[in-house]
Amino acid sequence: MKTAIPEFILFSNADVHDVNALDFIQFETNSFYIMDRGYVDYKRLYKIHCCDAFFITRAKDNMNYRRLYSHPKDKDKGVVYDQTIMLNNYYAGKDYPEKIRLIKFYDVESGKTLVFLTNNFHLKATDIAQLYKHRWKIELFFKWIKQHLKIKSFWGQSENAVKTQVWIAVSVYVLVAIAKRNLCSNKAFAKYYKF
Repeated sequence: MKTAIPEFILFSNADVHDVNALDFIQFETNSFYIMDRGYVDYKRLYKIHCCDAFFITRAKDNMNYRRLYSHPKDKDKGVVYDQTIMLNNYYAGKDYPEKIRLIKFYDVESGKTLVFLTNNFHLKATDIAQLYKHRWKIELFFKWIKQHLKIKSFWGQSENAVKTQVWIAVSVYVLVAIAKRNLCSNKAFAKYYKF
């Protein structure tokens, strides 16, 4: 989200797992794709890697891997470890045959310890953790839509009616986001308008 405005929206049935959305995204070189743990699918993550793009996700608890080496860590900034790994499981290793970076990070603000998986070896471990923290903006986007655009009940029951109402809600969000950005750029107006 470069501008806090969504660039991709996919409608699916409730029985379709979220990870399937990765099959419809056109990955951009040098872009970051930051996902929660539910999107961990090594074949799909490798597709991101092969497009010269980067992913950051939370590692699954049962991930089977071997450590190749450890990178210097900064415990004062919350980095517990920063490692280069390879996947051990036959199918996972076949789906993602290259090295991956594993970072364990302690977030002082939340008191949580998080383990990240990424194909980016250039950024500092703290930067990877900070980027993942920005993923929360996506959750705030959905929260804003639910709170302000009231799409809990639908005007029609057909697929087309539901999609139309959701698209109207997203369009209103985009208009408000653009208006807010334009108003906030002019501080004289910003104090009178609060979203």
